Formats: sequence, structure tokens, C-alpha cells
Amino acid sequence: MLVPIFSLKLNHKVSPRTVAIGRFDGVHPSLTCGTTAGKVLIHSPHVRAQAQPAGGATSMGDLSDINLLNINQQVVSIATGRLTDGSEKDTLVVGTATNVMAYDVDNNTDIFYRDAPDGANAIVVGRLGSIESPVAIVGGNCSIQGFDQKGEETYWTVTGDNVCSLELVDFNGNGQNELIVGSEDFDIRVFKEDEIMAEMTETEAITALCRMQDSRFGYALANGTVGVYDRSTRYWRIKSKNQAISIHGYDLDSDGVEELITGWSNGKIDARSDRTGEVIFKDNFSQAVAGIVQGDYRMDAGSTVEQLICVSVDGEVRGYNPAPPGLAGNLMDTNLEQDTIRELSQRKQNLMLELKNYEENAKANTQLQTTLSVNPGDNSKPPHVELYISTTNDTVIRAVLIFAEGIFDGESHVVHPSPSALSGTLRVPVVPPKDVPVDLHIKALIGHKGSTQFHVFELTRQLPRFSMYSLITEPGIPEPRSSVTMTLNERPQRLLMWINQSFLLNEDITGELDVDVSFLSLRGSGPLVIRMTQTGQLTIMTDDMDLAGDIIQALAEFLNLEDLLTTADFPVEIETLKQILIKVDEYHRVRQKLTAEMADHSNLIRSMVVRAEDARLMGDMRSMRKGYMELFDLNRDLINGYTIRCNNHQELLSCLKQVNQIIQRAGRLRVGRYKTQVVNACRTAIKNNNTSSLYKIIHTGMA
Repeated sequence: MLVPIFSLKLNHKVSPRTVAIGRFDGVHPSLTCGTTAGKVLIHSPHVRAQAQPAGGATSMGDLSDINLLNINQQVVSIATGRLTDGSEKDTLVVGTATNVMAYDVDNNTDIFYRDAPDGANAIVVGRLGSIESPVAIVGGNCSIQGFDQKGEETYWTVTGDNVCSLELVDFNGNGQNELIVGSEDFDIRVFKEDEIMAEMTETEAITALCRMQDSRFGYALANGTVGVYDRSTRYWRIKSKNQAISIHGYDLDSDGVEELITGWSNGKIDARSDRTGEVIFKDNFSQAVAGIVQGDYRMDAGSTVEQLICVSVDGEVRGYNPAPPGLAGNLMDTNLEQDTIRELSQRKQNLMLELKNYEENAKANTQLQTTLSVNPGDNSKPPHVELYISTTNDTVIRAVLIFAEGIFDGESHVVHPSPSALSGTLRVPVVPPKDVPVDLHIKALIGHKGSTQFHVFELTRQLPRFSMYSLITEPGIPEPRSSVTMTLNERPQRLLMWINQSFLLNEDITGELDVDVSFLSLRGSGPLVIRMTQTGQLTIMTDDMDLAGDIIQALAEFLNLEDLLTTADFPVEIETLKQILIKVDEYHRVRQKLTAEMADHSNLIRSMVVRAEDARLMGDMRSMRKGYMELFDLNRDLINGYTIRCNNHQELLSCLKQVNQIIQRAGRLRVGRYKTQVVNACRTAIKNNNTSSLYKIIHTGMA
């Protein structure tokens, strides 16, 4: 059984997800943590670590090994890495709610200090794609920025929601890193520099990402789910009642394949096989885990083994060496043979029971039929997709279990008809919250009314991507004011084929000439009109810019379009953007005014303190009392001003988020290089405060 090879106490409270390790002098590793007191703790034990005896659990803790870097703000994120070409030294990058700082720990100097109005929720340092120099990539309020060693912005793009996690992975195996982004809108997006090359939808916000071997990466969600992807394919996932704080890829059992190491909110640490998710090792801290890293922290002479280093929120640190090769796959001191026999016996018992049920139900020749249809709803029920389940004889449906991601409150839904309502049919309302294809895994318990044992039917139905839209057959519904137009080198029949696959229709739409199809959104975003002429002119009419982007991206994927330029006309969105930009200017002016007032007050306070102390030393109690009363009033005004400034900052963040989201929507109305072109041109226009150019870019897609 694995035991810690070393342990120590930092004697500081550590903030979750702010743990990193770096070789700041180019040779010796140092553990770096963000503390709850607005400081960065740097633990550098390498001088003493070289004198440690090999083997056994040892203590490496010494307060003289710890240096504290005062940030004077809450530390939100920390990363280390080589930011300078040709240097062996790692750079420390620290993110707060409003700033990003790069620090040369070895020389005790700032490298750069940049304002980050969008925040710095996550940071990763390394090489991205074909960008020449390494970058510190910062994810914030719907935006992603990359800074080089001089603090110059060399990379910028937008994403759908607030960034929660970032990781660099060679996703497509071309030898260059792609950027994987997890955000609050439940999506994992893969960026090939500025261009999105893959999107995976999960069931909660993606709170952590970690690279593993080759194109595999681990992920953790806010609802306690952890799992592993290989490119766009998910290998496995498990869900816990606790929250996964930190994940890391590390070969703990020395089999040449990295396991997924997870640190949990209840203090548990476990290692799971990257292929199956099976637990091969676990340990427990007394407090929640703050972070997991790896490094050659002991620096034993002649050994280059990197330890797995786990840090808890109360500052406890444990390091584990990988197991000797002979222990591979059996790190928990369990009897594999007995466990296997027990598992096979249980499986045999279940199969025997299942066989008996099959034999009883084979006589009845029962079949299960399912139908999906759009239900526009009425006074008693809101609009939904209806799953209709029926049997082909006099058997009844005793219960139905439906497993689906992101539809139900949880990941499964169980329907138990009351005994008086038992029948051979059942209707289940399903409401997909987003326009993504969803697999419904259905398990139905079927039997006769007097049965005590039931046959379980299992089948899978896929909800098409745009299932929450009903076909409009009656004329007279007002057309949307907004539209996107483009020219495709395709026949209208190909568009019809895509519509029949992507929408939930009672029967396929057919036609030889122009396409003119109208739908009504069941989520309340109004009509959707799709028209295409024989010449390839395609028009998508909808007032929902997100929906227009979803349709264009799905259609481009179906038609294998690498690049697509469109013209977008969204007057309501443009008017909204104008109002938001006016507010942003106002908030910036107020912020500058408040900052200047606070600076004046601070200078005034210094002089008033000196005068009051002079009065006290001279025994002039009356003047001293008067001075301190004025100080008290001024301090109160200063606190009120700071409160106003905080509220102003929150409003500014909200407006900047909306601006970034509109830019992202405008980008999604295009495909390939035109999409990247729109995002970059919009960024340049905002930097130059050229609003008229910004509106033109969103409309035409051209700079």
C-alpha cells in the first residue's frame, strides 16, 4: 500500500485551485500556493531536501523555507511555466479579480503587471499552436487573453460564458498544443489558436481540466462529476456527492499510463484508471484538498522520480512516489482474487434471474414501441417534446427509467404510473434546455397486471438537435425582423435533408424547387424561417442570434464547409450593443473619478493623522479629538466610496460580459477563417473605440 514519502505543514490556509509548482531558479522545484489572506506562499525546501534520508515518511517543513509575496487582493488563480525563450527558469503568474501579474521569483522582480477587467478565473502557461513565443493564457469574463514575456497581448478570443478552467493539450496529434476551455455554460471548447475545432456539452460548469497522455484529458464538473475524454470521445465518467476540487494526470502504478488523480472537497484523494475509471488508490486528508501537482520535490541524489504532491486547504502537504512496477494495478492492499470471484458470482446470479425473466416473457412475444413528437402545450402543460411508449399486447408498463444528459434535474428520470392507471401506453414530457442532440436511454419494466417479476426492455432514441421547434403550416405569422444571408454551392435538396435530420417532424419535408420552411420556437424566441433558392441563396430569419449561430454551425458541419461568409442583420442586437457600450463608457468615467477621489482622500488622511498625532504629543487634546473626528468622517466617506466603486465594477463586468457574448455570437454566424476574422476585427474596433466600425464588422463579417 502506498504511503506518503514526505509530509509537511505550511501553517497557512490555502485557497482551493491555487496550487502550482515551478523551478524559479531553473534547478530546484518550489511549491506555490495562494493563501486566503491575499498572499502567495512560496515553499523552497531544496537546500534541506538534498540532505534528507531516502525512504520512509519524513518531515520537510521549516518556516525558513517559506517566502510570502503580498498581492493585497484575493488570489483567484496561479500558474507557473517558462515564459521566456531560452530560459530554464519558470515564471510565476498570479491572477486576481482585476489584474494579472508575472513575477520573477529568483530575482524578486515584477515581469509585468496588467489590468484584467474581465478577471483571471484560470491561467495556463505554455505554447499554443504556431504562436512564436510562450504565452500566459488568462481566462475571464467570456474572454481569453494571451500575454508574452513582456506583457504584450499576443492572443485574444471570446467564448460563450465565464471561463472556469483552461488546459493546453495536443488535441489533434499534430505536435502543437490546442487550448481546451471549460466554461459556466456547460461546454468544453477546443481552440486551435482562434478557431473552435470541437465542442462537447456537459451537464454542469467545467471547474477543472488536466492534460493526460497524447490527446486524452481529464475534466471535473461543479456537480461532482469527473471523467476522461480522448479528443471528442468520452471514455468514462463517475459522479460523487462531493465536489472535485483538483484533478491531475500522473502514472501512480508505474504501468506507463497516467491515471486521473482527483482531490475532493471532503479531503479524499483517489486515483482512477484512465480507461475504465476504476479506483486503484485512495487516501484521506482531514480537510478539503486545495490542489494536486507533481515534481521532483525531494531531489534525491541519482533519482529523477517526480512525486505526486497533494495540498489541503489547511496547509498540509503530502508527497507520494509512484509504486514499484510489481504493484501495478493493486495499490490498495486488497485481495484481487477474492474480489474477482465475488464479482463474477454476483454477475452469474443476475444473469440467471434475467434468463428466467426472458423465458417467462418469451411466450407473450411483447414488443416495445416509442414515438417522439413536438407538443406545443396548453393551459395545463408547457410546450415540450413528448415521448410516447406503448406495448404491442395486453402487458402493462410498470415503470420507465430514462437516462439523458442535461435534460432532467439530475441525469435520470423515473415514471411510476399509479396502480389504477396501469396500461400499455405512457406519455413522458421531455424539455431539452439547449439545442444539442441528446441520446435518451430508455429502460421500461413490462409485465402482466398480476406479475411480480418484470421484463426490462432497453432501447435508445436520439432527440434531434432542434427538437424544440414546431413546424408552422398556417400562413399569417409575422416574420422575424432579423436575418442572416449567405450563398452556398449546394442544391436545396441537401438543405432539406439536413432539416429532416435536425428537426423533429411527423414526416419528412420534400420538394424539388426552392425551400421555404417555417418553425415556431417552443422556448419563446419566436418564429424561425429557412429559405433557399435554386441559385444557392440561403436566408435564415430569426430574432435569436444564438439560434442563428447554432443553425449555421450545424449546417456547416453537415455540408463539410471549412469557410463561410455571411451577412447578418440584427437591428435589436445592434441597438442593445449601442446601449451597453454607452453604459461601459459611463462606468469607466465613474471609475476614474472615484479612483481619483480615493487617492485624494488617502493623501488627506496621511496629513490629518500627522496633525492629530502632533496635537496628542503636545497635549492639545481638543485639537487631537477634533482631528480624529474628522479622520473618522473621512474614513467613512472613503468606505462608502469604495462600496460604490465595487458596485460600479460589478456593473462594468456585467456589461463587458454582454459585449464579449455579442462578439462571440457574431463570430458564430460565420465559419472558419471568417469567424476568426470577425472576432479579431471586433476586438481591434473596441480597442480603438471605433463603434461604427464594430457595427459594420458584425453586419458584413469583414474588417
